Amino acid sequence: MNFKSGRELLEKCTENGIGIAEACIVREMELYGRSREEIIADMDKSYRIMRKAVERGVTEDLVSMGGLIGGEAKKLKTRRESTAPVCGSIVSKAMGAAMGVMEVNASMGLIVAAPTAGSCGILPGALITAADEFGKSDEEIVNALFTAAAIGIIITRNATVSGAEGGCQAETGAAAGMAAAGIVELMGGTPEQALDAAAICLKNIMGLICDPIAGLVEAPCQKRNAIGVANALISSELVLAGIGSIVPFDEVVQSMYEVGKRLPMEFRETALGGVASSPTGCTLCSRIFK
Repeated sequence: MNFKSGRELLEKCTENGIGIAEACIVREMELYGRSREEIIADMDKSYRIMRKAVERGVTEDLVSMGGLIGGEAKKLKTRRESTAPVCGSIVSKAMGAAMGVMEVNASMGLIVAAPTAGSCGILPGALITAADEFGKSDEEIVNALFTAAAIGIIITRNATVSGAEGGCQAETGAAAGMAAAGIVELMGGTPEQALDAAAICLKNIMGLICDPIAGLVEAPCQKRNAIGVANALISSELVLAGIGSIVPFDEVVQSMYEVGKRLPMEFRETALGGVASSPTGCTLCSRIFK
């Protein structure tokens, strides 16, 4: 059941009459000789950590190591409870969840780096918010996480999820793609639609550089996680409405990787370019490391 590309994954799903989540579970069983129960238990543990991080982010006063972020998730929650959000309730909740998880990460709390610490808010922020909004069970959420994992596996095998190698497009793009595919699974979409949603996510932020101020995944990373959940929700809604990706998922992954390789070194998590090298970015860096 191993698969190296989106095309191979779809073939496995079609041949065996299964969804992406099941294909991912069987792959893990065959490759690592583990039981279905063990694999599902591990994913359930990751899900519990994600949900706890979401809850901490919107309820606790967290202080990041660099002092660049903290309290943003609670501000969104406060505004949402007093005023109708401009972007609607579900997007506002997902943004707050994603930003809150980033606050947990930046304060050295426990998170799941899926696929990285710098993009750790997007998958739980988008998926758990959507699941809660539509009354999905814990079992359905865990199943959706396996679909998200399959997308991450393919991107990792054929490109990268590292900001240092492919820019922020690789980190937040992969996370949003994973989240969008998971939401499609959660809402009853097909494997083809899940891959299309992931492809649309990657295309939406192609070329995005990685420029963490002071080298810390706090700013602008946290707000890009907020944008990432909107990207995931929009992309899943598009494909569930029957609007697919014109360019296949595998080709988008390859294009993203080629763009990443062409990005100058300064724009790949070195903190030497983008907003990290702006006057304010440099001042903040000096203050943090004085």
